[in-house]
Amino acid sequence: MKGILRYFYHLFIANGMSEDIAELLNLGAVLIGAFILMLIVHQLIKRIFIRLFRKYAKRSKNSFDDHLVQNKTFDHLAYIIPILIVKWILPAIFIAFPKFQHWISIVLSISIIIFIIWTIRSVLRTCRDFLKSLSSFQDKPIDSYVQVFMIIVWIFGITLVFSTITGQSVLTFLTALGAMSAVILLIFKDTILGFVASIQVAVNDTVRIGDWITMAKYGADGDVVEINLSSVKVQNFDKTITTIPTYYLTSESFRNWRGMLDSGGRRIKRSLIIRASSIQFLSPSDIAELEKISLIKTYLQKAKETIHSYNDIHTIDKSTLVNGRNLTNIGVFRTYVESYLQQHSYINKDMMIMCRQLAPTTQGTSLEIYAFSTDKEWKNYETIVGDIFDHLLATIPHFQLELFEQEFGSKS
Repeated sequence: MKGILRYFYHLFIANGMSEDIAELLNLGAVLIGAFILMLIVHQLIKRIFIRLFRKYAKRSKNSFDDHLVQNKTFDHLAYIIPILIVKWILPAIFIAFPKFQHWISIVLSISIIIFIIWTIRSVLRTCRDFLKSLSSFQDKPIDSYVQVFMIIVWIFGITLVFSTITGQSVLTFLTALGAMSAVILLIFKDTILGFVASIQVAVNDTVRIGDWITMAKYGADGDVVEINLSSVKVQNFDKTITTIPTYYLTSESFRNWRGMLDSGGRRIKRSLIIRASSIQFLSPSDIAELEKISLIKTYLQKAKETIHSYNDIHTIDKSTLVNGRNLTNIGVFRTYVESYLQQHSYINKDMMIMCRQLAPTTQGTSLEIYAFSTDKEWKNYETIVGDIFDHLLATIPHFQLELFEQEFGSKS
């Protein structure tokens, strides 16, 4: 090997050149040769091994190797081997220039460290992409863990670089890092908080990718599209993106709609405000008219018998409707609403169905409809709710009830 590397030196000496010039020219020729050797080895690795692996990845049913190719893992490895070869023959190249050999060796060592870090980064990204392709990991904060590992790799890599430059052991730098732990904690405070929060989110299953969350303080109302070490990205329903620091998910309150989406229905909770002056007892003729409504016909017939029997037993004077037991238009309307919801095709019958009367207010008496839509998709849900209340609003006059409407201005 030495004979080959000293070939030009002896050739120049034989042609009458001085030793110093011969050494310099020999060094230049050898460096050019080393550079060409690196290119040749690099191209051989790319054209033979990497190409063969890519062909294998295409035929393989496993997607992991496909991700290795996409993240150029072996492309980074292809740079390391040529550098190692040059580093191996470096003493023979710089035999006449030992000082240059030291610094060139440091540069090559640093290059190897950097390419190793890039290779590890490619492997970690491959693991991330592969795990995200699995259904069991699609809602997990994989990005957070990859970023943590990369921070550790970069810290260790930078430590190796400084150790290579100064000639000190890695242990010395790690000891110094320990002494500077307070400063490091201050610098990486957000990163550490984000990492701890990511673990808490994953362990407690607080948030998953794909969850619909609402965090009014930060204007977030939409689907979680990414959870990483420093932030959570939420795509709002208007297609804007809101970024929330990850540790805020553990330190502040927010609403996760996953429970609703995983349940059998989406809640309908909306009120009708009835004008109090329109509430009244029903006369026999009113009841006879309402019996034409099929949903409450059976109810009214049974209610009439029960009320009539009670009033007869207690010899109630029915010359006025206030005496004894009576039906009211708002009470019958509540029964109608529940019957209507019970037969509605988009209402979950296994969950709560209720029409309740809330406390009277200055506006009137509120009737709250409480039920669950089987279709939880937002647009469909709003259509179902709209159809239900369209029907109820149109039905109210049949019960001689009136909705409250705010009046503005004065009548002339």
